[in-house]
Amino acid sequence: MSQTESIQSLQAENAQLREELQMRDQLVQQLSQELFRLVKGKTTVAPQPEVSERSKAQIQALREQLQGVEQQVTFYQEQIAERDAEIYQLRQSVQELTDRSRMLEQVVQELPSVYREKFAERMEPVKEKVAMLQKENRQLHAELQSASYRLAVRSKRTNTGRLDLPSFAPGSNPGLNLPSFGNA
Repeated sequence: MSQTESIQSLQAENAQLREELQMRDQLVQQLSQELFRLVKGKTTVAPQPEVSERSKAQIQALREQLQGVEQQVTFYQEQIAERDAEIYQLRQSVQELTDRSRMLEQVVQELPSVYREKFAERMEPVKEKVAMLQKENRQLHAELQSASYRLAVRSKRTNTGRLDLPSFAPGSNPGLNLPSFGNA
């Protein structure tokens, strides 16, 4: 059972106890009025001895009943106070849980930016390494082009007049048939 349902059931029980307490208060009021009427009637009219005994018995019964009702009222008031304290504690718990929930929602909303920041922090050394490798690659490529150019110039100087053609050894490629020009 969730806390909200628990609070609602406690509030319903609290309302029921208050209604019962109100009924008891009304009963106490009625009994007090009846007792007052009997006591007042006793002083104004001289009761007969047998009526007096009957009145005493009724008064005693009403007093006992009143005492029982007062005990019940006290009991219900204590229960209401306990329920009120319990409701207060549950409301405090609900407030704490609500605050905690809001905090967690905020953390969850901030997680993507936190992950982006952490990823950017981790990627920084990788980017630096890639930039360094690219720079080194460009440098090596420039050196390779320079060396190729120097090699080409050098071979051109040494091979002036000679054409650099691939050489085929006779029978090196049996599947290659060169056309013959005959006696031309």
